[in-house]
Amino acid sequence: MVKSIVVTCVFAAFFAHAHPHSWIDTKTYIQGENGVITGLQMQWSFDAMTSAYMLDGEDISSENEQTTFASVADSVLKNMMYEHYFTYFYDGETPIRYKVATNGKLTRDRAKLVLSFDLPLAKPQSITRDSLKLLIFDQSYYVDMTWKSNSDVVLSADLSRQCQLKIIEPNPTAEQMSYAMSLPADADPDNTLGQLFTQTVEIDCAAMAKG
Repeated sequence: MVKSIVVTCVFAAFFAHAHPHSWIDTKTYIQGENGVITGLQMQWSFDAMTSAYMLDGEDISSENEQTTFASVADSVLKNMMYEHYFTYFYDGETPIRYKVATNGKLTRDRAKLVLSFDLPLAKPQSITRDSLKLLIFDQSYYVDMTWKSNSDVVLSADLSRQCQLKIIEPNPTAEQMSYAMSLPADADPDNTLGQLFTQTVEIDCAAMAKG
């Protein structure tokens, strides 16, 4: 029987320090047309150590691997729902909310596992000139979640005719960096750290009137 995977266990519990010991390369596809964003499509590639942990104790024999992968993907997504899928989308200071994630799929890329899923918005979001921003991060900073390049965030063909993207790199102070690296192994997670060390995608569009 596939074990229930709690997100905090998958992402954090077995790491020794407060600074990242798990890495996820993220790709995000922003979906929509006619001046509205309808959802996000995610593809997250876990590092080899985290991938091994996620499958620890699971039946990954050739005849059962696909069933196991489907069950693990479903378990991870169900638990991620309580953490907002680690995805924070804003119009100005107003959070943009999601429906339940769908189409979860886990695949293997050599030693790494890749989780893909769709994250539809609770309601369509009109594009704006400069107030939309997107962040993906673990609040405790146990996990480094990163877009490696601008090409890892992609607008739909229709939206790309009106919008441009820019990835803003984090700029923590020397004191904040020192604090994050100095937390002892038995320290409680500091949920203020994640946002200090995360990238921000700014979405700038030719403004359209909101409905």
